[in-house]
Amino acid sequence: MSPAHNAVRFGVWAPHHGFFGADSHPEDLPDASYHHNREVVVEAEKLGFDATLIAQHTISPRDPEADVLEAWTASAGIAEATSRIEIIAAIKPYLYNPGILAKLATGIDQISRGRFGINLVSGWFVPEMKQLGLPILDHDTRYDYSAEWLQIVRGLLAGETVSRGGDFVGVDGLILRPRPQRAGGVPVYFGGESEPARVLAAEQADVYFINGRNLADTTALIADLLSRSRTKAPLRFALSAFVIARETEAAAKAEFEHLLSLVARNNTGRLKAGTDSAVQMMKVNAGVPVVGTNGGTNAGLVGSYDQVAERIIAFRAAGIDLFMLQFQPLLTEMRRFAEHVIPRVRERETAQLEAAE
Repeated sequence: MSPAHNAVRFGVWAPHHGFFGADSHPEDLPDASYHHNREVVVEAEKLGFDATLIAQHTISPRDPEADVLEAWTASAGIAEATSRIEIIAAIKPYLYNPGILAKLATGIDQISRGRFGINLVSGWFVPEMKQLGLPILDHDTRYDYSAEWLQIVRGLLAGETVSRGGDFVGVDGLILRPRPQRAGGVPVYFGGESEPARVLAAEQADVYFINGRNLADTTALIADLLSRSRTKAPLRFALSAFVIARETEAAAKAEFEHLLSLVARNNTGRLKAGTDSAVQMMKVNAGVPVVGTNGGTNAGLVGSYDQVAERIIAFRAAGIDLFMLQFQPLLTEMRRFAEHVIPRVRERETAQLEAAE
């Protein structure tokens, strides 16, 4: 069944560091290669997924010796290999002059024929910044930097001539051609849950990414963002989640416990130790057992196929347009979700439309 207008959109995290969940899963050993990421996204497109997110890391936040995908070169290649799926590449403003980054974005936008978006992340992993020799600004100052940087990038991605200077970055009469494919330019996805992040999202983002959390907390966060002043088109919302769906709730919970046991074996503490203590991402679900990153299983998409579908519909009613999902083993569970959960969601959407007529 094809998605209806304003239907839920589903995305999949590309395995930029090779896996989501446990790095010792016997059926999903780490593979951060470009070719594996390409395989995953091409398969996702065939299965009916609508988007993919490719995170950006220069070094792995989990293991200093581990491979990690380079997001922007991979995005260009995956854009050429696909025809429908939206490709969203993360970007840390520290790493690129805004004019150079905007030029790269318009290039991938051309390759993808208008299917490219950027996901701004202000930076949170301290060892990465240290090893690159970058100044480590405090948490709130990083958002001041991002605000200046993003104003320039947004103007350039909309095809404007931009002259802007500030405390951190600036350009003088810069104009980029060719123009982006979509009216209004390349869309900006934005993640961050601190007060400075919420202010910046309300002012400049197109889509606000929420880390996995329960429905009540998600609803409250959406209400907070919508209450803020805004001059652009209405802000849209996306949710990160790790999915464990099975025929029965008991089977899903058993798999959850199994994955938790594998994750516990591999937890070295490097990720937590290297994270800026002011970052909200690690505080939202502190102390709660979780599989996956960015909230993971705390979104509650663990249960029977019907339960997961119903929870997705409830999140959609709260305002979530896009679910960016993680699975393990990735390909096997992605196929399971496409076969058993997406059709159930579409059936419920159709029933709601018919009831409203």
